[in-house]
Amino acid sequence: MSVQPEMTDRTARRVHPELVPAFESLPQLPDPYADIEATRQEFHEMLATFPADRTGVCSERFGIPRADGGVLTVEVYRPEGAAGAVPEEGASGAAPGCGGDALPAVLHFHGGGFALGRSLPGQDRVALELCRELPAVVLTVEYRLAPEHRYPAGVEDCYLALEWAAGRAAELGIDAGRIAVAGKSAGGGLSAAVALMARDRGGPALAFQSLCVPDLDDRVGADEAADAEGAGDARVLDGRGVQTSWQHYLPEGTATAEAYAAPARALELSGLPPAHVLVCDLDPMRDAGLAYARRLMDAGVPVTVRNVPGAWHGFELYAADTRVAKEMTAHWTGQLRVALYPVCPAVV
Repeated sequence: MSVQPEMTDRTARRVHPELVPAFESLPQLPDPYADIEATRQEFHEMLATFPADRTGVCSERFGIPRADGGVLTVEVYRPEGAAGAVPEEGASGAAPGCGGDALPAVLHFHGGGFALGRSLPGQDRVALELCRELPAVVLTVEYRLAPEHRYPAGVEDCYLALEWAAGRAAELGIDAGRIAVAGKSAGGGLSAAVALMARDRGGPALAFQSLCVPDLDDRVGADEAADAEGAGDARVLDGRGVQTSWQHYLPEGTATAEAYAAPARALELSGLPPAHVLVCDLDPMRDAGLAYARRLMDAGVPVTVRNVPGAWHGFELYAADTRVAKEMTAHWTGQLRVALYPVCPAVV
């Protein structure tokens, strides 16, 4: 795909000064769907090159039977030696003054355009960090991926994992009154969808939904995709890329997405759990995320919102050591901590 110089320059001028070196070194984004299996393999090979830090965390994998006869794999991460108990006061990541026999839980749904992004067994970096920093029991869900498994396969897997975790809360050392859903990008969209499903189906009560750069609306980028002449900066996700993802996720021939696929389509947002919505300034999904946050507020749902100035979708993968990336991670992690430890002191 060709890149229009004026579009590239306009994007570059808006990049946060600290992120300019990372932006200038970005590679051109290939079409991941040209060979999705090869894309996944390359992603896993990259992960294997940089093993995650499992210090202080242990994990166990479980198979959950699905109605279709298949098995959904869930990995449960917990603080090492905790066996469901909060670490002693003063331990890394502990919330001072918080006691009890059970930990809060976070169901983490990975990003990757609904098509890739699954971690290697025991290597989910987000889960490991949340497990240590909150602390919490963190469940990663290996939901079925598009385009082989289009909507509603993935989101139904995520909801099944929520039901399973809530149903086995005591066994897993989970406080059933403090369960949150969290995810970035597609994972953020899945988190919002699971919150809608839990409300509508009378399912397990959620304490919080953490929506980080969420993919919520199948209409994002439709105008760009329809413009045969236009082209964005091929180094960062643009509206065309968002549309490509939706075209591979939604069932073929879909004219209007259902709300459990694209939560922005939901007509009623009242009765949902408190939310944190984080967006990035140069992300084509920014406006949809902000609009969803405003609609949640208008429906009476407690919401906190943060925009990361001068940042593009997924910037932290290329600029992890920058202050901007560290502050973003600290903020959304802090919001989860406050939500899951509401009566305990916490640093945000």
